[in-house]
Amino acid sequence: DKLKDLLELLPEHDLPEDLKSKHCKRCVVVGSGGILHGSELGHLLNQFDIVIRLNDAPVQGYTDDVGNKTTIRMTYPEGAPLSEHEYPPASLFVAVLFKRVDFNWLQAMVKNETL
Repeated sequence: DKLKDLLELLPEHDLPEDLKSKHCKRCVVVGSGGILHGSELGHLLNQFDIVIRLNDAPVQGYTDDVGNKTTIRMTYPEGAPLSEHEYPPASLFVAVLFKRVDFNWLQAMVKNETL
């Protein structure tokens, strides 16, 4: 019931139209483990149709290695980026919720409450 009530508060229940229309021919998932440090693969990663970034993997300052394109950012609430600059306007933020405290976090975010 709590989840249903929270979903009613959200402005959208579906993917944005620009993501729905993508055919997702080539996708890449970029984690936060640091394995790309020094790889200089950023230009290659930017060529993928969809770039999914996990957790709070930093982009700024590392674009030569990890690229700068973010289509989807997936994270647990405690791994959500703290800087507004890590939420590009053209990307989708996906909160992965599974613990009771995660739903409390979502409610606080939606209602602009202190957690």
